[in-house]
Amino acid sequence: MHAWSQQVKEKDSDSIINRCSTLPFLANSFADWKRRPAASLQEFFLQRTLEFSRSFSRWIPFRRRRRAERRPIGGRRRRAQASDQGSATLPGSPAAAGSKLEKALGDQFPEGERYFGFENFGNTCYCNSVLQALYFCIPFREQLLDYYANNKNLGDAEENLLTCLADLFTQISSQKKKTGVIAPKRFVQRVKKQNEYFRSYMHQDAHEFLNYLLNELADILEKESNAAKSTTDTSSSEKIANGPSHPVENGVQKEPFVTWVHKNFQGILTNETRCLRCETVTARDETFFDLSLDIEQNSSLTSCLKNFSSTETLNAEDKFFCDKCCSLQEAQKRMKIKKPPHILVIHLKRFKYMEQLSRHKKLSYRVVFPMELKLNNTVDHADSEYSLFAVVVHVGSGPNHGHYVSLVKSHTHWLLFDDENAEMIEESTVQTFFGSSQEYAGNTDHGYILFYESLGGKS
Repeated sequence: MHAWSQQVKEKDSDSIINRCSTLPFLANSFADWKRRPAASLQEFFLQRTLEFSRSFSRWIPFRRRRRAERRPIGGRRRRAQASDQGSATLPGSPAAAGSKLEKALGDQFPEGERYFGFENFGNTCYCNSVLQALYFCIPFREQLLDYYANNKNLGDAEENLLTCLADLFTQISSQKKKTGVIAPKRFVQRVKKQNEYFRSYMHQDAHEFLNYLLNELADILEKESNAAKSTTDTSSSEKIANGPSHPVENGVQKEPFVTWVHKNFQGILTNETRCLRCETVTARDETFFDLSLDIEQNSSLTSCLKNFSSTETLNAEDKFFCDKCCSLQEAQKRMKIKKPPHILVIHLKRFKYMEQLSRHKKLSYRVVFPMELKLNNTVDHADSEYSLFAVVVHVGSGPNHGHYVSLVKSHTHWLLFDDENAEMIEESTVQTFFGSSQEYAGNTDHGYILFYESLGGKS
């Protein structure tokens, strides 16, 4: 507050506007200020900053008392130094919390496991929560570490999101200490460099980030594979006279290259449409990395999945063009899972656009998600069993502000990661993140992205 008032006094209004317009809690107010000027520029900024500081206390209702206790004097830089250098830690700091976690686990601390929080660079909790969930996705982690081990000697390799993420996960897994804090600065900088959507300091969506990240990693692996094939084909071009090095049987081309990202996360949906006149069924397959489900108040994940595969009638203006009838016809459509993924990621659609409000609203609905899930809306009607291992939680009452934390299962223990802080929780605590049974309840901590791993082999 004092710093802002000094800037208002010392700098001219134009330079202040240019600088402050980049801040989310001030940027939206410039239109109002131009239409209805405040008594003075200083009064305007002080008023807006006060409003922001008051609302900020409502951003993080989840564990706000204990989070406040953990923050030592000296700010974020001092906390990170204390944990990284292994020096004396202040009571309530992330390093002290890490030591507490280590003591809580005691002899039960998993051999070779590391529990490290991530430093927050202003608004990167959306990134931190997703990274924690992915780190404790063991198949993904192991393959990413293998990728790093096989490519770390490529000094001239171009830096990308995959190399940055592999480097980050390797840093964590190779730490001498069992707990602590790591600053994922290089990875965050790379994300912002590649995608301008994540450059601002506005509240970001963890689901959009996860979707972007998985697609980007898969694209990088595909490009690397294509480049390697191109090099191989070029080097063996002189041998083609003796016959093709990669013969194509019966004129059928090989299937597209499938990366280990695809093998872990990709599933296949089939969209079946039945013409009600000729009974012809048209099926169209599409791949997915996650399922986005509509939610209802006081429902369950199983019921949401059932609604996802429910039959929809296409009539009136939504009629289906039947190729056999060569005309628009009434039809029935349904979506089913043709090939379940090994890692099933489920996105609960908690942010809905309300036409009467002309804006998005957060749905705090209570949706019960089980520890063990049976996926029965598949094409072959065979139940696929999954086990919950991570939950990304959105904390806050609205879509444009709030906070993200992650719950992860490591071996037999559940842990909560809140940026730099990590602590052990009981499995029963996960139930408190189902949502609110009443619309205006005080609880704003709701499960948003669910991560399940198949209990059978890889699909």
